[in-house]
Amino acid sequence: MEIVTARLRLRSARPDDLAALHTVLSDPRATRWWSTPPHASLDETAAWLDSMIANGPDQPDFVIERDGVVVGKAGFWKLPEVGYILHPDHWGQGLASEAVAASIDHVFASRDLDQLTADVDPDNLASIRLLERLGFMGVGSAARTWNIGGEWKDSLYYGLSRQDWRDRRPAG
Repeated sequence: MEIVTARLRLRSARPDDLAALHTVLSDPRATRWWSTPPHASLDETAAWLDSMIANGPDQPDFVIERDGVVVGKAGFWKLPEVGYILHPDHWGQGLASEAVAASIDHVFASRDLDQLTADVDPDNLASIRLLERLGFMGVGSAARTWNIGGEWKDSLYYGLSRQDWRDRRPAG
């Protein structure tokens, strides 16, 4: 599976993505809001990558390539919840929005889902802005939902309906 956008190529993960994904997942800046602490070893990333590959086409979860270099991942490790991570060298350029929007387009075009979800740390303002720009609306919150590296994190929950996505997308 492959999706091409103006600046990115989203594709299924492969074993040879290991080194590039480890660069992302071992960076404490990239994983500050991730569901695990930074990966301490290549073996840890290999196990993560193996599970991403094992999900196969049943879960539309994509590696993000920019100019032939893997810079992150976006999509749905487990439908209907969207997730994304991007190496900090590529932040602030709209790449995460581009990748997530392409993933949403793909899911709504290929799946019989009426609602997508997202779980974001209340302190992750950049991710909250990204979700809201894409039309996600806050639907709830909960305290102490994630224990990451011994630190409890809270969650804000967001939702995006198929109809709201359709209404905000340009016709074409």
